[in-house]
Amino acid sequence: MQISAVITGHSRGLGAAIAENLLERGIATLGLSRHAHADLGQRYPTLLQEVILDLSDASALGAWLAGPTLANWGLGREQIVLVNNAGTVEPIGALPMQDAMAVAKAVALNVAAPLMLSSALVAATDATQDRRILHVSSGAARNAYAGWSVYCATKAALDHHARAVALDQTAGVRICSLAPGVIDTAMQAAIRATTLESFPMRARFDALKAHGELASPRDCAERLIGYALSASFGHQPVADLREVAA
Repeated sequence: MQISAVITGHSRGLGAAIAENLLERGIATLGLSRHAHADLGQRYPTLLQEVILDLSDASALGAWLAGPTLANWGLGREQIVLVNNAGTVEPIGALPMQDAMAVAKAVALNVAAPLMLSSALVAATDATQDRRILHVSSGAARNAYAGWSVYCATKAALDHHARAVALDQTAGVRICSLAPGVIDTAMQAAIRATTLESFPMRARFDALKAHGELASPRDCAERLIGYALSASFGHQPVADLREVAA
């Protein structure tokens, strides 16, 4: 089967591990990020195309989507997988501590960009193709945490988007908003560096790191892509990677 993939935030963290896993499987991958990956482009010059783009800038993303790259990426492919991975946990803190523009940037990156890319991908392809949309969600979408009102709200938006898209029953479209678990990435390091005033539950994440309970990005990426490519993908519009079986 001819497969292509699109992934956001491919230059580091879980996104980099997902991109590497896709490339190791021989899947042509289009990576969208503010920065190029340090070495994937050199290692997979014929499989990886990188687009340097600030996904928190809705106008810039809209202008790029108006061009031919995304539409051309799906040409002749039987299956196209979109992984909406890019996101931010900032701003952290109660309402008086939140900068208004930081809130706007988080909503643009965490919500607007995935929704724009999802609709653009489906519009640029057709019902004869297997179109798969995977939102990288979070347990914060399903449980409220003090200090994370923006992050919780934006991840919950992805969950509800997936539920509604599934109800549309668009031919050839499968979608899942998938919580991957707690992963040992730079985002986790940033959370542990947050003050207790901003994030009262920081001790929980300190303990996860101290006890070696954080999943590795590589292992998580292997399971996530395995599920995204499986026959069962999309049966549940909202799921947890630790509970689904590929």
